[in-house]
Amino acid sequence: MTDLVVRRLLIDMKPPFARDWCGGDAFATAFFNALSMSFPFGEQFFIDAVRDTVATLPPDVQAQRREEIKGFIGQEATHRRIHALFNAHLESHGLVDRWTPRAAQRMTLLEGEDPRHALAITAATEHFTAMFADWLLAHPEVLDGAEPRLRTLWLWHSAEESEHKNTAFDLYRAAGGSERWRTRWFRRTTLMFLMDLMRQTTANLRHEGQLWKRATWKSAARILLGRDGLLGSNLKAWRSYFRKDFHPSQHDSHRSAAWLADNRALYVPVG
Repeated sequence: MTDLVVRRLLIDMKPPFARDWCGGDAFATAFFNALSMSFPFGEQFFIDAVRDTVATLPPDVQAQRREEIKGFIGQEATHRRIHALFNAHLESHGLVDRWTPRAAQRMTLLEGEDPRHALAITAATEHFTAMFADWLLAHPEVLDGAEPRLRTLWLWHSAEESEHKNTAFDLYRAAGGSERWRTRWFRRTTLMFLMDLMRQTTANLRHEGQLWKRATWKSAARILLGRDGLLGSNLKAWRSYFRKDFHPSQHDSHRSAAWLADNRALYVPVG
């Protein structure tokens, strides 16, 4: 089990920020904006999936995992709140979140189903966010020139995603979730997540008049497909999820611990 600390980030999200806040890079800005749009609904879905599954466990197992679950929910609720503030600025820029309605519609299909299905989706998505988090912490230069508040926001969020990457997976195992459904939902989540991310990023770029500019796609190729790009460098980590002996802790998360240790002045723990 993992000791999880709930932290309050010491940044003020009330002042507006520039439309091209990520160092003037149109693709990076649109890409991070798209990710942020998914978080309020997604984080609440994760919280609900964990709570619903915990309720099915024997009391002694619930007691063993109480503090970790409390920390997980606290961290996810904090992410949900701060990204809602971030997204309010995006809305004022005229950007439209088309991701959340699609995701919400899909999730209605799980109503009345075994809660372990929702938890398998949560574990799968948490693996995606952990891969992204570890990549961003390894390549913070992607945020060079970014608005300082937002650079801090993304690195803090990444550190906490990497920190709590075991929780949903361990809970799924504790609840007796099957390997077949674990990997099946990971395949489905891969398809849905990447399609939704690209659709929303494209919509954001189109709104800003940046979709067909050469610089936009040059940046996309560098960030996604370059030697150290997000997709190429994470292929091995993605494949590892299908192994029968897979566990999230097998992937190194020292950068998360290092960032949290080196940036204590940027947050305060909350009880």
